[in-house]
Amino acid sequence: MINPKPQIHSTAKPQVPHYTRLEAPNGTPLYVLHNSNQGVVRVSFVFRAGTSYQSVPFSASAVVNTLTEGTEQLSGREIAERLDFVGSYYDANIDRDWAVVTFCSLSKFSPETMDIAEQVVLHPTFPEREISVYCHKRKEQLDVQRSKPDQLSRELFGQAIFGQTHPYGITSPSEEYDHLTPAILREFYESHYTAEGCFAVLCGDISSADTKRVLAILGGLRRGGTALVREIPAPDPVEYAKWHFEGAVQSSVKVGVPLFPRSNPDFIPMQVVATAMGGYFGSRLMQNLRERNGLTYGAYAAMINLDRSGYFVMSAEVAGEATDRAIAEVMAEVERITTKPLHPKELSVVKKIIFGDVMRIFDGPFGVADVSIENIQNGTDNSYTENFLAQVESLTPKMLRDVAARNIDKNELTVTIVGD
Repeated sequence: MINPKPQIHSTAKPQVPHYTRLEAPNGTPLYVLHNSNQGVVRVSFVFRAGTSYQSVPFSASAVVNTLTEGTEQLSGREIAERLDFVGSYYDANIDRDWAVVTFCSLSKFSPETMDIAEQVVLHPTFPEREISVYCHKRKEQLDVQRSKPDQLSRELFGQAIFGQTHPYGITSPSEEYDHLTPAILREFYESHYTAEGCFAVLCGDISSADTKRVLAILGGLRRGGTALVREIPAPDPVEYAKWHFEGAVQSSVKVGVPLFPRSNPDFIPMQVVATAMGGYFGSRLMQNLRERNGLTYGAYAAMINLDRSGYFVMSAEVAGEATDRAIAEVMAEVERITTKPLHPKELSVVKKIIFGDVMRIFDGPFGVADVSIENIQNGTDNSYTENFLAQVESLTPKMLRDVAARNIDKNELTVTIVGD
């Protein structure tokens, strides 16, 4: 007997957990998300200490990546061994605006992990030998990365779309690593790892002792420094930029335009436009450049959310001889999405893709914490995610055509190419 075809049901919208806001004595906020299902605890210390705040090249990333190289009580080796002994996890991330230091452990080993977190966050020493080794290693890694067109393409696009001296566009030669010293790192740390420029998110199977301990760590941060938001100049994009990469088989192509941060009312609709253009395997750029014309293995589009700006970008790597044709096809897709409404079936698929991505992100306490961090960074709370889903659901083909036409002018797009 053949089983009947299963029924297809629409996915229910996720219920977004809301956090509790607490405050350390020095005013530093702590956001708490309880979830006792998995027996783990994670705390992320988020500092307004991204690369756009540095005055010395590579100093911001060097600070966040060497916090565990030594503290007043522990050497880098001792930190690694103690974390490994209890199976705890440490991670450091940095972007143009923020640096994030994260510790994760089983609930029963949270006290030991918090001891290490306190040392790393409040008492790093930036030992000279470890800093020297780090700089040498990262310099070599950057040289290797810059031997590939894709890395150069990302850097060239940032320079082209913002300006070569703009905090979001500036790049530096790898030789600048030779000039970093413990004193430079200490100065950046003391200026930007402060109470005013920090918040923390604590999630998982949290005890009252965990909450008190994190509040105590936050309370140990010094006040003052230069971590407050500072103005940045307006982008100064160029129309066209090319980087000759001799011998490259493929060209790395990026096409985009500077737009706005997430607070702009057009940001959510433009995310839907970006998804339709190149946010999933069946997107317009993939159908055109890959499926119909065989110009690339993958083509992508995205809305990039920065703290004080943002941009829309489309990207592909194509055979060198097909570069001009690929750019023409990208421009044709821009023309189509800015002049003709999406077909209702296409928009339905795009919405399902977006809803599915949100469901995947919220599958576990750490995903919820990551979304909470992004919302807090953008000056909102977790109701933003619920509003995001509601607004995506309400968008119509005509509305998306209008928002695309309002924000993407093909005559003002920046085109960058890295290739032979």
